[in-house]
Amino acid sequence: MATFAYGRVSTKEQTADNQKLEIESSGHKVDYWFADTISGKTSASQRPQFKALLTLIRNGETLIVSKLDRLGRDAQDVGATVKQLAAREIVVIVLQLGKLDLASPAGKMMLTMLAAVAEMERDLLVERTLSGLARAKAEGKTLGRPSKTTPEQRAEIIAKYTEGETVSALARLYNVSRANILGVVKPA
Repeated sequence: MATFAYGRVSTKEQTADNQKLEIESSGHKVDYWFADTISGKTSASQRPQFKALLTLIRNGETLIVSKLDRLGRDAQDVGATVKQLAAREIVVIVLQLGKLDLASPAGKMMLTMLAAVAEMERDLLVERTLSGLARAKAEGKTLGRPSKTTPEQRAEIIAKYTEGETVSALARLYNVSRANILGVVKPA
């Protein structure tokens, strides 16, 4: 019987290699490795590599993940995923939980509690982020990327545009994209 492992990261700047290394260094020989680069808000059933894993894994085989949140976006999704895997008699190992049989009554209870805590942590993180953004905005801080043009350059761009200069010519002149020029001359 084969051993499958799954990892997930949220951004392209991240890599799931550490998750694979963690699984292998815990003594598991991974036969098939799958990893998604997708937001944790996406349910397990909508993750391309997780869906591919589910089509290849056979009944009675093993699936290993480093953390519980790799199996779903919230407590309900994690529970549904584990239930689906248990119905196929797929052994699910979550390194974060140690040697816990997720299909047993105690395992199901622990799984539900931990998934709920993970969901709450994610919700709190979102809440803190939104609160921080609101505070920064209230303090008058400019959010987002810094402008590629100075206020003086923007004034020049508007003047030249009203005199008939094309967007493409202005983009070449100021070494910025056409979209940048359009944002200056035709703000939303």
